[in-house]
Amino acid sequence: MSEQSEISGHSGELAVHVARAHGVETMFTLSGAHVFPMYDGAVKLQDGDGPQMRLLDVRHEQTAAFAAEATGKLTRVPGLAVLTAGPGVTNGISAIAQAQFAGSPMVVVGGRAPQNRWGTGSLQELDQPPIIASVAKAAKTLMTAGDVAGGIDEAFTLARSSHRGPVFVDVPMDAFFDSSTGAVGSGEGTRIEPDGDAIQAVARLLAQARRPVLILGTDVWADHAEAAALRFVEDLGIPTLTNGMGRGLIPGGHPSLVTKARGTALSGADLVVVVGTPLDFRLGYGAFGGPDKNPDGVFAKVVHIADSPGQVSGHAELAGSVAGDLTTVLDGLQAAIERGDKPDWTDWAAGLRDQVTAAAERDAQLLTAEADPIHPARIYGELVPRLEDDSVVIGDGGDFVSFAGKYVEPKRPGGWLDPGPYGCLGAGLGAAIAARIARPSAQVTLLLGDGAAGFSLMDVDTLVRHDLPVVMVMGNNSAWGLEKGPMQMLYGYDVVADLAQRTPYDEVVKALGGAGETVTDPKQIGPALDRAYASGVPYLVNVITDVEAAYPRNTFGI
Repeated sequence: MSEQSEISGHSGELAVHVARAHGVETMFTLSGAHVFPMYDGAVKLQDGDGPQMRLLDVRHEQTAAFAAEATGKLTRVPGLAVLTAGPGVTNGISAIAQAQFAGSPMVVVGGRAPQNRWGTGSLQELDQPPIIASVAKAAKTLMTAGDVAGGIDEAFTLARSSHRGPVFVDVPMDAFFDSSTGAVGSGEGTRIEPDGDAIQAVARLLAQARRPVLILGTDVWADHAEAAALRFVEDLGIPTLTNGMGRGLIPGGHPSLVTKARGTALSGADLVVVVGTPLDFRLGYGAFGGPDKNPDGVFAKVVHIADSPGQVSGHAELAGSVAGDLTTVLDGLQAAIERGDKPDWTDWAAGLRDQVTAAAERDAQLLTAEADPIHPARIYGELVPRLEDDSVVIGDGGDFVSFAGKYVEPKRPGGWLDPGPYGCLGAGLGAAIAARIARPSAQVTLLLGDGAAGFSLMDVDTLVRHDLPVVMVMGNNSAWGLEKGPMQMLYGYDVVADLAQRTPYDEVVKALGGAGETVTDPKQIGPALDRAYASGVPYLVNVITDVEAAYPRNTFGI
């Protein structure tokens, strides 16, 4: 039981004190009168001698919510977005939904029309929790000032407990200005103890496997299991793939990381152990191999390991499953396997490493391509060698970011952000703001499609006003590439898939106070990136790419 201290003040003060006790350092917001007390609470903290609460205001509420979601991912402490009533709240719903799909801990505090005027048509009167409830862990109204401290503490505790996700609360305007007392604790989440028998059963499956593959996903990072995952992989030598924020758990170049041989690994495996990520469209819905692919002429056995029971697949045919604290599960599996005859996967792993080497040799042709217009892969041929070990790489786009997934292999965990299974564009600027604050000394790179940029590029103004230098690298093919190709495949034509040709988005960034340049010559990509990283300001490298150079994908997500 954590120690608690009594506090008093208006509801905004109470909410800010509780958030700060849970480790929150930044409030992301866009000014609105319904939530003024939250700002006053932050200002009063800043005037004191204790921990501060930074106020960071943006140009669109979606950016505030995406910044809070990314903060939850990066720091594993719930991010905080404070959104004014009505449209302020509804503008944040896509980010809340993304957090729900990705398991990102965040709390959104909404303004709400005053209760003493409810039903009379006051400004922005909207019953918000029923709208948000389907895309959040919980959504409720804290009706009185006396409800606020306990309600905010409950929201943060729920957001950071397995399975993590977004929690929404709103407070009527009149209650927000009222005063009360409340308790502030240290702020912790809860975890689930896994079943030991289930761990033993999975260990037996692994011991019997001849061609296993391990897949590590976002929740391994979110559950603080990165050290256990690396121990497991290095001790057993098991071929491993990563997705989402699982990228970097096994450092790029590691002999057990076989991402570049993904197709061979998954089609040839006799056992696939998936940890911390859903069996969704990104993983073939949990069906690997099959009669026409697998050496045994069958589908691989599948084990699903999740941080909580509700995350274990209900649609896939599973040979085993475990739910609970992922460090406990991985360490338990490793110990159980080591107590028996340690399996020998040397030949299987060596064959996949050969495939990785061959794929890298094939990749080199595109990564150094001199094509005109520029092939998007050439951008990564220049970018990847310039990425530092502590780099945070953010993807916001379709085809262009798909190439990033193929070529960027982070060296450390916790440094990759993408839209996740929800596939929402427009998250990039918010994530870049969050990354620069959460990792002040790290290299931060935002990968933007020209389509995605249209959702949030105005928030470069936020980067400039708050002195948050970020390098933005754009693959500009003047089209919605992820839609243009499939439409042509289906119908022989495409419509509503083209954007204006060669738009100088770098000039937009300059107009907002940043810097940038347009690149049309592949030889100039590297020098432009060097200028961007040396600039110390928000800088956009706008690379004009070939719209015909589409990413070669095996699924359209359906």
